[in-house]
Amino acid sequence: MVVPARRVALLGGDFSTDEDGLLDDWLLNHARSLRPKVCFVPTASGDAPVYIDQFLSAFTSRDCQPSVLSLFRRELDDEALRAFLLSQDVVYVGGGNTANLLAVWRAHGVDRLLREACSRGTLLCGISAGANCWAEGSHTDSFGPLTFLQDGLSLLPGSVCPHYDSEPGRRTSFREAVAHGMLRAGWALEDGVGALFTDGRLEEAVTLRPEARLYWVQADETHGVTEESLSCRLLKGAT
Repeated sequence: MVVPARRVALLGGDFSTDEDGLLDDWLLNHARSLRPKVCFVPTASGDAPVYIDQFLSAFTSRDCQPSVLSLFRRELDDEALRAFLLSQDVVYVGGGNTANLLAVWRAHGVDRLLREACSRGTLLCGISAGANCWAEGSHTDSFGPLTFLQDGLSLLPGSVCPHYDSEPGRRTSFREAVAHGMLRAGWALEDGVGALFTDGRLEEAVTLRPEARLYWVQADETHGVTEESLSCRLLKGAT
């Protein structure tokens, strides 16, 4: 029996920020089905209606089967929820509050179901909080000021920091957290970057902007950090 690879994608842009939809097209090209079932999970935004409408507007016109899992207005019982999530080819998690996202998922058992779905070949992905949640820890503004969160689903080894180039203080704060051992070494994404991991290893990195980068950040022996810039393929059609 062939065991499916565990795949996780971190996104530095999505249908709400990327007008040409190139990152979402790239993502769908990695789905296991030609017409994949794509479930949007907007928990981190409190199931914001505008965010849900943006997703449906962007994905209804694509060659996929879009759906939304709303936990603040949950309608499925446990058995139906499990069947629904395990049937998805892609689970796409939106941005918002990472700490709240994880707490709500655990209250509903969604964390366990997503681990099971991943082990069966579902591609898990997301932006901002939806990228943070897959790692062992992350850099977040869930509590107001930028800080570290030693929590996550641990489907991706190490830590994650989104918005590495676009939010003031992100770079410095994440580097300090890694340098002092508050977060494990991890991945920092600049806006416009997409990174696909298979069984915890980087498989591909792409970008919408020639100058955007993916970084591997780890502590050094002098209580500082080293920051390795990794090459990203410019997506066709990007400028």
